[in-house]
Amino acid sequence: MSLKLWYSPASPFVRKVLVFAHEAGMADTITLVPGDVWAPETAITNDNPLGKVPALVTPGGVFAGSYLCCEYLDSLHAGARLIPADPRERWPTLQLHALADGIIEAAVATVIEQLRRPKELVYQGMVERQSGKINRTLESIATMTLTQAPNIATITLGCALGYLDFRLPQLTWRDGRDGMSRWYESFAARKSMQATIPHT
Repeated sequence: MSLKLWYSPASPFVRKVLVFAHEAGMADTITLVPGDVWAPETAITNDNPLGKVPALVTPGGVFAGSYLCCEYLDSLHAGARLIPADPRERWPTLQLHALADGIIEAAVATVIEQLRRPKELVYQGMVERQSGKINRTLESIATMTLTQAPNIATITLGCALGYLDFRLPQLTWRDGRDGMSRWYESFAARKSMQATIPHT
């Protein structure tokens, strides 16, 4: 099957899909197509009218957004599902996924505010609001028992924490969260994570 993924090497949402693809044994089936979402005439819009990455182009159409890309990939491989179907596993997994995905959303919003606006126009109130979301959510996740088993939630959390290291080291997310820090160091050593380290 021929699959094409519009991507940016710095996007944590793209990394989430790539880590998922590696864990599903499907990374070799995906052709990466770089796209600049900030370019006025970006070619991404030919496949995804939202002009966003990731967008997975498949024989069955285009799947926009990281979760939908992952769910589609999960339907193709022969291994254990990374998005559990059994309700006893599915709902706790998706609850953690939503929190980790929210960290990524808040972190990306912060980066856009700080890097894409002229410094004199950066709204510090917005930056602080996003930082509050990130810190509260990290505190909530820190109370949970985290597994090293790869699934949509742990993959997303790993990518979220990696993005904080990459773009927002000033948040020092490890402070007071030794358990989460140890979890991340172990999860980040996985081949899928090492193969997808973000860069500019």
